[in-house]
Amino acid sequence: MKFGRLDCGLQYAVKRTGAAAAYCALSIKCGTRDEAGYNSGLAHFTEHTIFKGTKKKSASVINGYLDRLGGELNAFTTKEEIVIHATVLKEDLPKAANLLFELATSATFPDMEVNVEKGVVIDEINSYKDSPADDIYDKFEEMLFSGHPLASPILGTSSSVKKIRREELLEFVKEKFIPQKMAFSIVADIDESRMEKFAEKLAAKWFPDSVPASSDMAENGSPAGMAVPRMNLRKPDAVKFDKTVNKKNHQVNCIIGNLGPSLYEESDRIATVLLCNILGGPASNSILNYELREKNGWVYGVECTYTQYSDSGIVAVSLGCDKENLEKCTGAISAEIRKLQTRPMKPARLTAAKKQFLGQMAISSDNGETQCLAMGKSLLAYGCVLSDESTRKKIESVTAEQIMTAAQKIFDEDSLCRLVFL
Repeated sequence: MKFGRLDCGLQYAVKRTGAAAAYCALSIKCGTRDEAGYNSGLAHFTEHTIFKGTKKKSASVINGYLDRLGGELNAFTTKEEIVIHATVLKEDLPKAANLLFELATSATFPDMEVNVEKGVVIDEINSYKDSPADDIYDKFEEMLFSGHPLASPILGTSSSVKKIRREELLEFVKEKFIPQKMAFSIVADIDESRMEKFAEKLAAKWFPDSVPASSDMAENGSPAGMAVPRMNLRKPDAVKFDKTVNKKNHQVNCIIGNLGPSLYEESDRIATVLLCNILGGPASNSILNYELREKNGWVYGVECTYTQYSDSGIVAVSLGCDKENLEKCTGAISAEIRKLQTRPMKPARLTAAKKQFLGQMAISSDNGETQCLAMGKSLLAYGCVLSDESTRKKIESVTAEQIMTAAQKIFDEDSLCRLVFL
């Protein structure tokens, strides 16, 4: 693998693989949290409407440009990123990569297309409301980050989306879609030196007038290649709530959680990742999956997730169950968490948990698209791509005491939050 930062500020990472398909992604450090001064949901709406026409291509041409090659074009928005990505045969990689840059630099946002897309996004917002599992997580995050930029919903609201105008989209892209905030990643069966030169040519083509970025300093003043956190970060204030909302659903949905470590709290972050996988990861032998589903049959599914942001994180245990099982479930969750808070894991059990997690990571990262997207995210977050070996060492270095401390901090009863949809 090779990675670096070009004179214009664009970061890149390229990795050779043996697959027939090639993957490329353009990740932009600009998400929902960056909408101050704009209508809520603008980042997500921008992601939708950059496909609606550029200076050289109409929406219909863009929609079929990679399809006719058997490829795929897609995009997504998070609280901190907009990502445009494509999958094609390796011989079509230049076409796909140029299209990504064209969309990011030349979108025209035609009024007619913008108005049509408002209906699509509003329908997406309403469909989320019809999905209690999605709706409750959005509401929980909004309450947990109350008063902070991370509180804003990614989709925005029906009211805010209706207010979005073409001029606002153009201004947002002009301000945010700059090479200093971008990372370009490729995973393909092509020599890495060739791909590296290709990235340089793309930058010269699409950012010919960019002011050169300093070669030895990152945008926030940190040494290049080191962590590149966002500027002027403000940690969310600690909150506590226990709220029940009567949704009149046939099933109860519940989330129990708290603030977690940020991307840059390294030792706490790694311990929390492992803790969440042990407690409620995807495997059937995770503690809560075994206790609530396999052993007692109280739920169809339960999980413990950990989402990491630049200045904070969120750890959430979420489940859906019949109303009569809610107290049984929350009681069992509390009991299992107390064990993790008060009893260090035995060495053999911790070793097995680490091996399981590393195996899950290896299987997941074997997918070229997953690798490509992870490379872009790592560049935006840290200014480099972390090697598999360094990640393995970090996981293997986690101690039983660190797991116990993480459980004590995150699931502290004095700050633990709960939201229930009845």
